[in-house]
Amino acid sequence: MKRNAQDITLSSRRVSRRGLILGGVQLGIGALVLGRMRYLQVDQADEFLLLAEENRIKVRLIAPERGVIYDRNGIELAGNEQIYRVSMIRQDADDADAVIANLRGLVKLDEEVLQRALREMDRRPHQSVTLADRLTWDELSMISVNVPALSGITPEVGLSRSYPMGPDYAHVIGYVGSVSERDIEDAENPDPLLLTPQFQIGKIGVEQRLEDDLRGRAGAMRVEQNAAGRIMRELGRTESGPGADVQLTIDAGLQNFTQARLGTESASAVVMDVLNGDIVAAVSSPSYDPNMFVSGISVPDYSGLRDNDRRPLHNKIVQGLYPPGSTFKMAVIMAAMEAEVITPDEQIYCGGYINISNRRFHCWKRGGHGNVDMAKSLRESCDIYYYEMAQRTGIDNIARMARRLGLGIAHDIEMTSISEGLIPDRDWKRTRRGEDWYVGDSLNAAIGQGYVLTSPLQLAVMTARIASGLEVNPRMVRSVGGVARPSGVQGPLDLPRSWLDRARDGMFQVVNAPKGTAGGSKFDLAGMKWAGKTGTSQVRNITTAERAKGVISNEDLPWDRRDHALFVGYGPYENPRYSVSVVVEHGGGGSTVAAPIARDIMLYALNNGMPPLDAYPSRDREKVEGILSNLKLNPAISSRTAGTSEA
Repeated sequence: MKRNAQDITLSSRRVSRRGLILGGVQLGIGALVLGRMRYLQVDQADEFLLLAEENRIKVRLIAPERGVIYDRNGIELAGNEQIYRVSMIRQDADDADAVIANLRGLVKLDEEVLQRALREMDRRPHQSVTLADRLTWDELSMISVNVPALSGITPEVGLSRSYPMGPDYAHVIGYVGSVSERDIEDAENPDPLLLTPQFQIGKIGVEQRLEDDLRGRAGAMRVEQNAAGRIMRELGRTESGPGADVQLTIDAGLQNFTQARLGTESASAVVMDVLNGDIVAAVSSPSYDPNMFVSGISVPDYSGLRDNDRRPLHNKIVQGLYPPGSTFKMAVIMAAMEAEVITPDEQIYCGGYINISNRRFHCWKRGGHGNVDMAKSLRESCDIYYYEMAQRTGIDNIARMARRLGLGIAHDIEMTSISEGLIPDRDWKRTRRGEDWYVGDSLNAAIGQGYVLTSPLQLAVMTARIASGLEVNPRMVRSVGGVARPSGVQGPLDLPRSWLDRARDGMFQVVNAPKGTAGGSKFDLAGMKWAGKTGTSQVRNITTAERAKGVISNEDLPWDRRDHALFVGYGPYENPRYSVSVVVEHGGGGSTVAAPIARDIMLYALNNGMPPLDAYPSRDREKVEGILSNLKLNPAISSRTAGTSEA
């Protein structure tokens, strides 16, 4: 159909309007695009330039060198060694499995370490994870040559912690390890260093307690990298600040000797300077090599330590809690004198047992000790005497005296998991157990049994306070960053000298008088003698039937049912310098096991080196020579420290 002129005109007008609308829309879109482009390219130019620079330029933290730990004479106990390692960032690898396969062709990878690294990369694909460390220079060089073909792989030269004294200081210094997720979560304001790959922090012991001092201050390095992430050049750096060096009060020679003297026993020993509180030796045995934990201990190695019935991972110095046995008796006699319920010369009859509340309480000596005064009660360790003291004095008075002597207190030294122990009283039993305190509880406590629990460190503190008459607290760190720590002495002990002298005299007779329970452990070093107290604590209940037949000797019992052997002492007697405590788990008798060990340790401390044979009674010299000659000592330490221990 042919369109007329009017239709053609109207159609043209409609097309023109449609074109105008479409053109307007197109112009609007074009204007928006141009405006957006101008916004991005002009207004936001600085921001995008910064992002580009961030892709090109990276700031990397420089881990500081960790502070070195020394003994009191400047011997290095914890230091840093240069190591070679290879790490990987999973997200930077094109094919992680293929890269690792290629890496295996260059160096040997420990399967356990590798599996642990793979699990870590799954959790943190954007962070560097170590695949192998302690590589040789040749291995590092081979990897470096092949880096272009190993995407995500970085060969590195770094520092790692080392403990040249091995097991000697595992329970004192502790060890470092890689930062864990828990470490980051536990930190209130996490140091950016904690996110640095392969960064190590203290896990236990001095390493943990002084972490802030030892860690140091991070530095920073600006580097330029290409699109593949390879570093092209360094643009600038701020050097890191090394951590503070730490000097302990420990004497390396004495520590090594004490560790060797305890041997394979499950035991602990502490030696303390009674004049200033310095801990000059603190050993928990058996020990372990802390170097195993630095780069991550293997499952079999950890299982071997964890399942050992001698508990090498347990710090017996401050975590081990034991009934103090008869080493507690000095606290009881001083509490009795303070309560004015006994005089030193008053005699109490010991017939071997007493009956109280339809129960028989025995003395360790079946036939009894006869008439016993205060000195004899300590010299021969008569239990009946202390049963009487407990009834007269009361547990609350005994507990107060024990705490004044340093027992039942978590002493603040640079160790972790320090136990408070337990010095019970009436209120404790009522509050914690909901029970009344009975006379029998007091009798057991008076001979260091029952609820009473103490640590080897606490026993050394008690002995130091008795010996010196000073309120001396333990000190294990001598200086940090060259700044000396204060002495452990708080002032005179608030106890009359006459009371202390009675305890000292009894302890002297224990070692040096006829019938003294430690008479077999006397010595004479250039005219110097010492004093001490034996202790034996039961870990099993002796039934009436067994007692009637005869108590089974420790030698005939399984190891874990034998009595603990304890000894505390100080020397020289006339001018005290050191206190010592020794606890041998399931060792049997304090006089036969713990006292000889304590004697050798004390002689080494007083002699500043290996004890001379002429300090021992002639009858003991052959036996002692055999023991000392077979000790596995560190010859480098022994020769260097002989006669060098500082005051």
